[in-house]
Amino acid sequence: MTNPVSTLKILSAGAVKSGVAQVAKEFERATGTRVTVEFNTAPELRKRIAAGEAADVVVAPPAAMEEFQKLGKIDAASRGFVGRSRMGVVVHANAPAPDVSTSAAFRKALAAATAVVHNKASSGVYAAKLMEKLGLDKELGAKIVVVETGGAVMKTVAEKGPGALGLAQISEVMVMIDKGCAVKLAAPLPDEIQNVTSYDAAATASSAAPDAARSLARQLTSDAAKKVFAATGIS
Repeated sequence: MTNPVSTLKILSAGAVKSGVAQVAKEFERATGTRVTVEFNTAPELRKRIAAGEAADVVVAPPAAMEEFQKLGKIDAASRGFVGRSRMGVVVHANAPAPDVSTSAAFRKALAAATAVVHNKASSGVYAAKLMEKLGLDKELGAKIVVVETGGAVMKTVAEKGPGALGLAQISEVMVMIDKGCAVKLAAPLPDEIQNVTSYDAAATASSAAPDAARSLARQLTSDAAKKVFAATGIS
């Protein structure tokens, strides 16, 4: 008789934090198996998985998952689609929302900002490339503030006050607002410069409880889970 699984561990990208946490709790209630979740940026997840860190399920962007699959780190047959995250402009809760409805308006809003904050994760890499593409990297100069995580983007905008703008995943903005951070979502990036990041989930190839890990990965990619993720800004 198979011994019951007591704990499963998820390593996940931070942009899907709220939805992953909710689905993990539901899995716990349904199975009695405790689920721990650790969140990090995609680059850090790459380092941790490549270094052989023990985990049962991974949630990450497709590019990272392709790397894990080539390295034999995940069970490819268990891999499925979780959802997509879009980026938005965040401002202090007491600041008026700038017009960012077009790329030209977005450029004007950034040029007028007292600080422009982004992180070091995939969304931050996109933000840096976007500012370079728009010819704003040199114009903004020292006004560009780079922080470690999505949550830190919102905290920094809140601390710097009205005038500061942040570029972040909308799902992460919503999480921080729910936590009481003094920011608000001004608007999504305009469609012509929007960045959409997809996320997949898969059981790891090294899980000590492969059946349970595959079951958890299936739950994270189920239709029921997609409704949970949609409510957190992941569609």
